[in-house]
Amino acid sequence: MPPPQQATSSTTTPASDEQIQTQKDKKLSRNDPSTTVKRHIRLLHEYNEIKNIAQGLMGLIADARGVRQVDVQREYGLDDRD
Repeated sequence: MPPPQQATSSTTTPASDEQIQTQKDKKLSRNDPSTTVKRHIRLLHEYNEIKNIAQGLMGLIADARGVRQVDVQREYGLDDRD
């Protein structure tokens, strides 16, 4: 019975080496505090933009109906603090 072959660097392709390095870089960047902070800031900006658009739309609905915006928010199940 022949001995099992061991993987060596010569058995990997340059593309797979690049993929492995990319995965290692991604893992390291996920653990990097500055990367985490930047990601959270970006996500907060996205959230705030979406929230502002939603509030604007609810304001338009409230104006069209002649009611307060808070009444429209309650109609859609949103609290005053949402």
